[in-house]
Amino acid sequence: VWNINDPAKFLFNLAEPVPTIRAVSESAMREVIARSELAPILNRDRQIVADEALLLIQATLDQYESGVNVIRLNLDKADPPNEVINSFREVQAAEQKRDRLEREADAYSNRVLAGARGEAAQTLEEAEGYRAQVVNEAEGEASRFSAVLAEYQKAPEVTRKRLYLETMEAVLGNVDKIILDQASGEGGKEE
Repeated sequence: VWNINDPAKFLFNLAEPVPTIRAVSESAMREVIARSELAPILNRDRQIVADEALLLIQATLDQYESGVNVIRLNLDKADPPNEVINSFREVQAAEQKRDRLEREADAYSNRVLAGARGEAAQTLEEAEGYRAQVVNEAEGEASRFSAVLAEYQKAPEVTRKRLYLETMEAVLGNVDKIILDQASGEGGKEE
């Protein structure tokens, strides 16, 4: 939408005013569209494009000393040219697929990360349990050793003999042979 603000300039500076205004408007619109991304123009940013194009149209017409004042630019509908509509739809479909795959990857990452954290916590608990078991066994062995030491200090020979017999029983307990000491056996025979 435009009006004439200087009739002399309008009549004498423009040979064909209406086609000139149309050509300037189309040129400005092409320039603004070329600098912008297509998807926002088709969806939500039409007013931004219209405002930018209006300023460019007015600046060009002022440069021509046209005597025209552009009041408003109506950008009601924005459709890509027929030559590129299929490609545009493919790009939009690819972007939607990319977004969907990113969301799926994030969900998978969160799921795997939570599982790994759970496994790590379980491993830490098992390690803590194992540590407590080993410490308790070591403390038990140390107290047993202290008890044996106290008995050894009271009666060294008896304790030494008892330890020897316990060790032999542990080492040879599952052996199917009978071993006789020569001093206690008859005639020193072995079987």
